[in-house]
Amino acid sequence: MRLQALACPPEEIVGTQTASLDSAVPFANTTSIKSRVLAIVLMIGIAAFFWVDSRYPALYKKYHQGAGVKVTGAITFGTVYAVDRSMPLSQRVWRTSVNWLQANEIGMTFGFFFGAAALTFLATLPRRRTNNRYVNALIGMVGGAPLGVCANCVAPIARGLYASGMSTESVLAAMFSSPTLNVIVLGMAFALFPLPIVGLKLATVGILILVLAPLASRAAGKNFDTAAVPCPVTFPEDQTWGQALRSTATAYAKSFWYILKIGLPFMLLAAFLGALVIELVPQNALLVRVTLAGIVLVSAIGTFLPVPMAFDVVIAYLAMTHGVPLPYVVALLCTLGIFSIYSFTMVGQTISWKIAGLSYGAVMALGVLAGLIAWSF
Repeated sequence: MRLQALACPPEEIVGTQTASLDSAVPFANTTSIKSRVLAIVLMIGIAAFFWVDSRYPALYKKYHQGAGVKVTGAITFGTVYAVDRSMPLSQRVWRTSVNWLQANEIGMTFGFFFGAAALTFLATLPRRRTNNRYVNALIGMVGGAPLGVCANCVAPIARGLYASGMSTESVLAAMFSSPTLNVIVLGMAFALFPLPIVGLKLATVGILILVLAPLASRAAGKNFDTAAVPCPVTFPEDQTWGQALRSTATAYAKSFWYILKIGLPFMLLAAFLGALVIELVPQNALLVRVTLAGIVLVSAIGTFLPVPMAFDVVIAYLAMTHGVPLPYVVALLCTLGIFSIYSFTMVGQTISWKIAGLSYGAVMALGVLAGLIAWSF
């Protein structure tokens, strides 16, 4: 367990994960109704502003562009700095890193602010999980699908969800569903690819949510979710509205710092590592004969790269139209954008490095399997 600072006293820890609907940590007294109302308003306000002002308009624009969507960056739709293969590697990595940071600026901002708001709100609830791992996974899927953020931007939100006491399976399911089960992204996939290919994509996502997520915490050990975790926020009882406003503001500030202090450094690291890996890949690396080793390598890199929302669908379609063999296209479609090096580091630091490794390995393995199936088409 990586969440070590500010650990809750033993008497505040709930005994077992199997206690029905019990939170791992009782952050807040259940009578803090006023703070709960204020937290709900805050969370809805942040989500509505992001969804209406940027996220869904941007997704709708890409959807309407269809096959005409332009991609000018190595791991982004657009660029701030042009990158040319004739440049030295260090210059290309620097420019691609900046391009990635600019492309994720709005989404990451939402991730940090909404993740803190979700943690603040959930901390006012006495119960945030059930005793059924599969129900918990479904809860995470339903909550994650409409978020409209990529595998990178959902990672700070996942940190907030886990710190609030939500189960590991709920957190993982939310992370997998947000970039893949958004209705607009699904519409793009159905519009651009044959039904069997979209079916492979959905099958891998379903396995991740309904099989991997429920089994992940069990694989990490039966006492995994009962270990001491920090209490970032608390709420006093019997508050006036003025007191509730102050306590909610304080709780939100603590929640925001709790997420930012880990999320921001790892975001910068992900920008560098993603840029380094993509700039090391030869320009026409996919225009080669299909091999098992090639499918494995494509799946490994696809799982690693921190790409924006819907980038997996668009880049896989462009690869298909430019003659890339179908197994490589499918491997990319089933790995790119579902998990990333940023997701890996955030899950590792927040939950467990074993869980992070299992998640990375599962996404990669499913990509390999999907690629092998496509090889038989």
